[in-house]
Amino acid sequence: MDKSSTTQVNDLDIQKGSAENLEDTALSPKEQRRIIWSVDRRLIIMLGFLHTVALIDRGNLGAAAVTGLKEELHLVGTQYSTIAVAFFPPYICLQIFGPLLVRRIGPVYYLSGVCFIWGAVMLSAGFVKKWSEMLGIRIIIGALEAGFFPASVYLIATWYTRFEIQKRFSIFYLLGCVASATTGILSYGITFMNGLAGLTAWRWIFVIQGLLTCVLAFISYFVLIDFPDKMKTSRRSFLSDAEYDFIIDRINRDRADVTVEPFSMRKYLSASLDLHIWGFGFVYYCTTTTAYAIAYFMPLIFREGMGFSQGASLCLFAPPYAAAGIVMFATSWVADKYRVRGPIILFNATLTLIGLPLMGFATSNAARLVGCFFTTMGANSNVPAAMAYQANNVRGQWKRAICSAVFVGLGASGGMTGSLVFRSQDAPGYRPGISTCIGLTGFIIVLVGLLSLRMHLRNRKADRGELVIEGLEDFRYTL
Repeated sequence: MDKSSTTQVNDLDIQKGSAENLEDTALSPKEQRRIIWSVDRRLIIMLGFLHTVALIDRGNLGAAAVTGLKEELHLVGTQYSTIAVAFFPPYICLQIFGPLLVRRIGPVYYLSGVCFIWGAVMLSAGFVKKWSEMLGIRIIIGALEAGFFPASVYLIATWYTRFEIQKRFSIFYLLGCVASATTGILSYGITFMNGLAGLTAWRWIFVIQGLLTCVLAFISYFVLIDFPDKMKTSRRSFLSDAEYDFIIDRINRDRADVTVEPFSMRKYLSASLDLHIWGFGFVYYCTTTTAYAIAYFMPLIFREGMGFSQGASLCLFAPPYAAAGIVMFATSWVADKYRVRGPIILFNATLTLIGLPLMGFATSNAARLVGCFFTTMGANSNVPAAMAYQANNVRGQWKRAICSAVFVGLGASGGMTGSLVFRSQDAPGYRPGISTCIGLTGFIIVLVGLLSLRMHLRNRKADRGELVIEGLEDFRYTL
């Protein structure tokens, strides 16, 4: 079987589902699309909503800051930046356990359970009295959220073939962008609750959004699904045996890694020595530095740097993220249709490099707003692009698991960098932070170029029979 026959994929919109053309399946194309769409609804949509509240819960600090948190907790000096960055040390250090726990405990119990707990903790942030208490809550939230994202990325990657994965990742992350787009408006609406039940506006932001997380976590318990190799015998089975066989067969034809090999900690950790895993991870690190910095500081840039009112600063947060959602899905559709990864990342990085100088160094508010659009579109669109880049170029269940942990851990490190380089004393321009993001975005272009060259050369060797990539003769890297 040649490479092209192993990866024939019908590229269809996620609303219709997509299915690989399997010559020996008894299922019609319409039935295949129905099966994939059933998986999409339970997996991508539900995880997307959980990721949405995760982004809201870690990113609502900026909205709270412009609605009274800094004044009421008497934050001075670097205390706000310290609270922002406190989320990340436990989030980074505990990443590696996410894929292990989701395999051991199961996606339903682990993902819904941890989401419910962090929602309850987020709700309690509405009742803190001192900045040190808020600091402690951010640390706990970071520890609880640590395993969610790598576990989700790992779970999604096990259900789909390589050339339909970026659209799924984009929908998963797109829901988070929608959340980011509406968080400011939601927060502005919540400000009208100021004084209700003796709580100020910023406290209600934490209470309402924490309660929303708990509700969605409860719903997810009844909707989420297990790994494909376990669903056939699961009490939560929602497809027939023939339909599960179709899912498993198409994945095995694509990359032959449905079956989970026995766990070995040595083998699990040794997989992290692969140079490509760290290359993909640093691409993600550079991307998330800018993406997180925007999430945390754009409301403050609107308020302090451009002179907009509190309400305008919160509402102006929405349009750039709405535009980012459109660009994200459009580039993901192109990437899956034409089976490319690196060029899409380079395109998005170029958008970011256009936006950052406008955002940081232009003198007029109009130009800076245009810069905010380009930066938000480019940085956020590169998140699912980078996720698909790494997911396409590894195989094997435990290697995929450690890759997800390293990848997301470095992404979280980008979040910490984004929190630290935008310092309060640099307001209103935040030029050191802008310059750092420009440098890291340029580094993305260098990394993708080097990775693409190396993978191209290894593909050539595999074509000549001099190399077997990822232990599978027909496997080739996706450039």
